[in-house]
Amino acid sequence: MGHFFYIAMSNKPAYSVANQISLLKQRGMLFRDEGNAPHFLENISYYRLKGYWWDMQDDYTLHTLKPNTYFEDIVSRYNFDRHLRLILFDAIERIEIALRTKMIYHLAMNYGGLWYLDTTLFENTTMTLFDGTVKTIHQNTVDELKKEFNRSQEIFIKDHRYRYPNQDADAWKILEVASMGTLSKLYKNLKHQLPEKACIAKEMGLNLHSELSSWLEAITYVRNIIAHHSRMWSRNMVKKPTEQLNNPVGQWFINPLATVQTKKPFLIISSMVYLCNHVTPNHQIKSKILDLFNTNPNIPIYKLGFLNNWENEPLWK
Repeated sequence: MGHFFYIAMSNKPAYSVANQISLLKQRGMLFRDEGNAPHFLENISYYRLKGYWWDMQDDYTLHTLKPNTYFEDIVSRYNFDRHLRLILFDAIERIEIALRTKMIYHLAMNYGGLWYLDTTLFENTTMTLFDGTVKTIHQNTVDELKKEFNRSQEIFIKDHRYRYPNQDADAWKILEVASMGTLSKLYKNLKHQLPEKACIAKEMGLNLHSELSSWLEAITYVRNIIAHHSRMWSRNMVKKPTEQLNNPVGQWFINPLATVQTKKPFLIISSMVYLCNHVTPNHQIKSKILDLFNTNPNIPIYKLGFLNNWENEPLWK
């Protein structure tokens, strides 16, 4: 028997920029200088900006706005978020490169250049793909790794493909073009009793590999948000990093966090600052975030989970 799908078709007309502005005004948006609004809406789409006024609605069905909602304040939130994402991307780059370097080094020194293909180093857990095929997580990650390798336009990768066609590349080549997501999966899937797995976590400032795996998954999730220029502002995080650390070597939290602090970006951002403290001790990530807050005193940073005396925690002092 055939399946029938009903597809709801949107029959809304496309709105010109002028119409978008009058719609906003009908919904209660105020403008300090309406003459500038078209410029913003011509360069930042209505729906992208909508994420920044979503929490300022009075009625989520009618989309009417609370009193004193100014278009310029929405643009300020948007710009604040953009600057924050650039700082976080800098942090992620440092963490990703450190992780990659440590994985290549420790595992290649002990198991050779092709360690990533050695099934005895990985858990034997399986997964079922969309098409119903069953593979080990390890095999699936290796397949991803090879796809990334074959797509790469890096000069040393092209050279390898030309000089050694169909030959597996050593870890120091292939992992150099692996995405953060692939590195994170490869690390998580290493056998838990491998001393190198613990050693990598320790060098990143954590006592347990499970803590590092949890943090890497959350950071990969943020990396993907940022890579698509999506909003960090007021967002609930789908991935939550472990908050309870086993005897942390670095400065962490003294007080338990409120639920909202773990749900919003605050906890993930804090874990990035913690890792940067270990992999690049003279980094400017924390001071750049604090400067951004100080130069934008009207931005309600509690929407990102920065609340409850967060600035008195050792990590943020």
